[in-house]
Amino acid sequence: MAHVTREHLDRLLEQALLADDHSSLARRLYDVALSYSSGDVSRASILVLAAEEWRAAGQPARAMECFQRAVEDGGESSIDPRAGIADTLFELDRPAEAREVIETIRTEGRATPATSHTIAETLVAYGDLKAGLEWATQAVLACDEDDPEHLALLRTRYRIRVDLGLPEDEIDALIS
Repeated sequence: MAHVTREHLDRLLEQALLADDHSSLARRLYDVALSYSSGDVSRASILVLAAEEWRAAGQPARAMECFQRAVEDGGESSIDPRAGIADTLFELDRPAEAREVIETIRTEGRATPATSHTIAETLVAYGDLKAGLEWATQAVLACDEDDPEHLALLRTRYRIRVDLGLPEDEIDALIS
């Protein structure tokens, strides 16, 4: 069993960036998650990282498995793993299932700003600008100004509004 530190993960990520090998990093992260016993980072977070690497490597089925394991683990992660599941379902051309997952997250009403941002970006990427704007707007309104996600959400919201041809509003003015 392994104790996982933030430094350990940072080294793995740095090595993978240098090698530009997402599959190798995904496998290593998955192995770390399987041998996990404790650490600075939760097993769920490691599984989410592995899932993102599997997606970057063009292996959405493996990504889905890691996201699902992160959900089952129940540990804290930077985003709700179900947001990654929804994004992957869209990638797998299963939009109805993706929207069901997003609706479940919405009805629970506990999405973090990072999760809401991920969902907004996913919806925009798959052509639903109006729903993406709704997610981004709700996240901006719920997010503290000192939250690191706040400015990124403002920018995403502004970009979506521009793409929709909407004029600036009072929330857009907060970007400056």
